[in-house]
Amino acid sequence: MTFFLSALAFILLLSVLILIHEFGHFAAARKAGVEVEEFGFGLPPVAKILFRKDGTKFTLNWIPFGGFVRLKGENAFTEKERRAKGSFAAATIWQRVVILCAGVCMNFLLAVVLLTIGFSVGKWVPTYLNIDDMREAANKGVIDVELGVMVEKVISGGTAARVGVPEKSMLVRVDGIPVLDPADVQHIQEGKRQVTYELLTGEDFSQEVSMSVPLEEGKSGVLIAVVARKLASPDRSVLAAFLLALREAKVMTQQTVLGIAHLFSSLSHSGRVPEGITGLVGIAQLTHDSVQQGFMVYLRLVALLSLSLAVLNILPFPALDGGRLLFVLVECIARRPVNRRFEMTVNAMGFAFLLCVIVLITFYDIVRLF
Repeated sequence: MTFFLSALAFILLLSVLILIHEFGHFAAARKAGVEVEEFGFGLPPVAKILFRKDGTKFTLNWIPFGGFVRLKGENAFTEKERRAKGSFAAATIWQRVVILCAGVCMNFLLAVVLLTIGFSVGKWVPTYLNIDDMREAANKGVIDVELGVMVEKVISGGTAARVGVPEKSMLVRVDGIPVLDPADVQHIQEGKRQVTYELLTGEDFSQEVSMSVPLEEGKSGVLIAVVARKLASPDRSVLAAFLLALREAKVMTQQTVLGIAHLFSSLSHSGRVPEGITGLVGIAQLTHDSVQQGFMVYLRLVALLSLSLAVLNILPFPALDGGRLLFVLVECIARRPVNRRFEMTVNAMGFAFLLCVIVLITFYDIVRLF
């Protein structure tokens, strides 16, 4: 049953993200007077023509992921076909810009709506990239946080390693004095030859242990860091949740851009896909994990992926919306359309490159599963 729910959630996730993206293109095209020849649910081949309305054929396709829209003249080669009445190329520059950006805008809007729901109803904790930001947010009442000192690593050969201080445990007191910062530990240990560590261990830090730890020059051979022991959010108004959603969207966008840059940097230097970058197999695994943790966790994953899809699509890379947008802007500046053969060749090469990257990411996803 869990597998079935995870599979259904995965298909639903991809379908919603892609269909709402394509609906953005569809609605903007119709508004601009561009004919939409087909709106497909799923990917070809066609399984069934559902109905026709206002010149658009709505189809159900065999591959049950996402969807697509086909605009009139979009794949035409001759200039006459491209510029025919009701075709995409016959629309004004700014109408085409809006049509191309509409899908990205819909994904961004979906992410903000889901984040607003999560920060208000779900009382989600926003993403913070460092402890200082977390402290500042706590001081403003945005979150409730309890900070602590964690033993990140026990150095081999050190005195802590000899007495068995466990890694990933919380150091709560040194010689009976509470510690909330690594500086506290250093201050207490200064000039001493031995101290007593009081630690919390276990998955939920429910087990308390006390250990006598010898020191060498005031050090025990552990790497410690400030972490959040407990995180919670207070009740929020919808407006406060909306403002937090915008902040979260900004943080997630920045991290997505950095992740994409890191991916291409790693591919160019080593040919490897770095940790943290995932494809369809990885997304399926994340979906399975989120379903097990609850609906609100799944909803946050949808918001993250919707925003990631928006960022990816707006990049000025051939075959993506951003790449097609670039050709339209070049036409605006040059006051004449880009050579059609050149445009189609560049887009085809870009699409082939993206397919290769997807295959490579999927390969690393599968390797990491085992």
